[in-house]
Amino acid sequence: MNVTVDGFMAAPDGGLDWHLQNWTTDMADLLAQQLGTADTILLGRNTYSAMAGYWPAVSTGLSLSRSDLAYATMINSYQKIVCSTTLKCVYWANSRLISSNIRTEISKLKQQPGKDIIIYGSHKLVRYLSKFNLIDEYLLWLYPVSIGRGIALFHQPQKLRFVGSHILSSGVAVLKYSIHPD
Repeated sequence: MNVTVDGFMAAPDGGLDWHLQNWTTDMADLLAQQLGTADTILLGRNTYSAMAGYWPAVSTGLSLSRSDLAYATMINSYQKIVCSTTLKCVYWANSRLISSNIRTEISKLKQQPGKDIIIYGSHKLVRYLSKFNLIDEYLLWLYPVSIGRGIALFHQPQKLRFVGSHILSSGVAVLKYSIHPD
């Protein structure tokens, strides 16, 4: 989850300009490592639409770096679960739509064998899942930028336990927290 130092995961309009302008190669490498620990990606409608419009097309691009091409191959081949009550269908390879009983379906998904389940962006989905204690940990990429206002990551108190951190060359601090049980 990309977050500004003032706690926002996106600008008020959902924009991520502050995130994209700070992107570095070591960040791409770490993102690929993190994706390598998972086999399923959870996405909300907006994040799905943006990613599905980008990653399938770039996987055939000749101008991608080797690491970006590897990442595109991974993300395109992984199972993608799209949680939306408004989408009617999904078209990105290996995507499945959950439009009802989202809480129950995600609970079932978490019980299945396999690697980690990762969520990219999808602030509404993250808030929904956290309300029902369906998130086990947060991996926050804290950017050295303040945007003043935007879409906040948290809207309710969270008890988190610090697990570890890593500072990237861009100054982004990657902070790992597990959910602290009550």
